[in-house]
Amino acid sequence: MDAAERQKPAPGELFVDHVSHFVADVDAAARVVESMGLKVTPLSVQKTHEGPVGASNRCVMLEDGYIELLSPTHDTPAAQRLRAQMARYNGVHLVCFGTPDADAEHRRLAAHGFESTLVEFERAVEGGMARFKAVRVPPEKMPEGRIQYVQHLAPEHVWLRGFTNELRLDEVYVVASDPVAAAARWARFGGLIPVREHDVVRLKTARGGIVIGSQDAIGTILGKSAVAPGIAGYSLRCSHPRTMVERCKAAGVAVRKIGDRHAASLPDSVGGTLLFG
Repeated sequence: MDAAERQKPAPGELFVDHVSHFVADVDAAARVVESMGLKVTPLSVQKTHEGPVGASNRCVMLEDGYIELLSPTHDTPAAQRLRAQMARYNGVHLVCFGTPDADAEHRRLAAHGFESTLVEFERAVEGGMARFKAVRVPPEKMPEGRIQYVQHLAPEHVWLRGFTNELRLDEVYVVASDPVAAAARWARFGGLIPVREHDVVRLKTARGGIVIGSQDAIGTILGKSAVAPGIAGYSLRCSHPRTMVERCKAAGVAVRKIGDRHAASLPDSVGGTLLFG
């Protein structure tokens, strides 16, 4: 099975599909990531049927999921919302669940008290058009970040041949002002079962998971404090962590050993903490 085919959840399944760094300069952020030895896709402009969304991205495609570098462009309402979120802190502001049926998620969210919007958008890529259905909720419903669903309609034009990195998106670390209440809300949003583990709450999907905790609890995991509410970082499954450490150090990215894993503090042009091992 190629990388694109791996990104389609089976009926009834949910994946952690991707995370997004909101960045001021997408090319500068891409240069940092490339200096760490990772392949980054060319620039792509997002559009709906009504015209440009007001954002452009470059992506780090993984064997499971991907990392998006998203930058506001023009002066659309979407771009204004991106800039407002970026003003709070540098780093990850979006977590997206992958679903096989965006329409069903839209209906289910309404039944569980989440007003949502179902949108279709696309972006031109080399060789074709990447197309998506997304389900988005108002910011106040999920204050930790922009939390949404995506259904990939053409994953073969997202996971482009030659751009897939041998890493897998694993867990996302969420800082909440009230972790227990936040975990219950995320559980309703994702149709997931929260499990308390020491000082954090974990919600597992069929591929990947969400870890919710206080500033102190998430700070202990990542070795660095983060803004609450917010998304502090994420972890990648890595077959060769020593090589990744060497690449980070060569790129001037600070790396700390935390237990049996490593935490990389990404520079301000990217933001957030990357945990791998």
